[in-house]
Amino acid sequence: MNDSVGRRSGRRGWSQNLLLGLGGLGVLVVVYLGVTFVQVWVTADRADVGPVDAVVVLGAAQWDGAPSPVFQRRLDRAVELWQSGAAPRIVVAGGKQDGDRVTQGFAAYDYLRSREVPDEAILVEVEGTDTYGELAAAASILTSEGYGDRVLLVTDGYHALRTQMVADEVGLDPQVSTVSGTGGLDRMVRETAAVSLGRLVGFRRLANWT
Repeated sequence: MNDSVGRRSGRRGWSQNLLLGLGGLGVLVVVYLGVTFVQVWVTADRADVGPVDAVVVLGAAQWDGAPSPVFQRRLDRAVELWQSGAAPRIVVAGGKQDGDRVTQGFAAYDYLRSREVPDEAILVEVEGTDTYGELAAAASILTSEGYGDRVLLVTDGYHALRTQMVADEVGLDPQVSTVSGTGGLDRMVRETAAVSLGRLVGFRRLANWT
């Protein structure tokens, strides 16, 4: 009888410890996600101004060679920064998405030329199809040309923290200048998830998974 009671008591004790452990882990996860969400939200309003070696514009949708409104806002901010002397050159990034006839990089180049940015001030990346690929390629271009690694990243606010962290991972020394705010709760939640997971597994691996 005593042995049976002891075994039941031991099982209850083990179950209670397991539940306490899972509860503690759940609290840690919630706190981690909450802190990350706040960091994403705060970074959405960053407006650094250099000076740096290059302004890097993250790619966005383009329509048969014409930048979408989102992409155009990023490119206009890059022109403002270049005109203010924040950097002597602009790197535009982005390859082809499904169905595209031209790359985002080419569409951006064409738009910058229409804004009277000289050809020698523009570097074009046309292979990247995600944030990691674009920034890794931009880092390679800047290194191969001997321009330095200090960059001013131009993207939308909700995307800023992840962009900055990816830039760190690929060896760049980033500042950030955003062109819009949080972009809505749904985008903030997605970015919180992406940043949280990227911190744990690495942004290169995360890009390969997605």
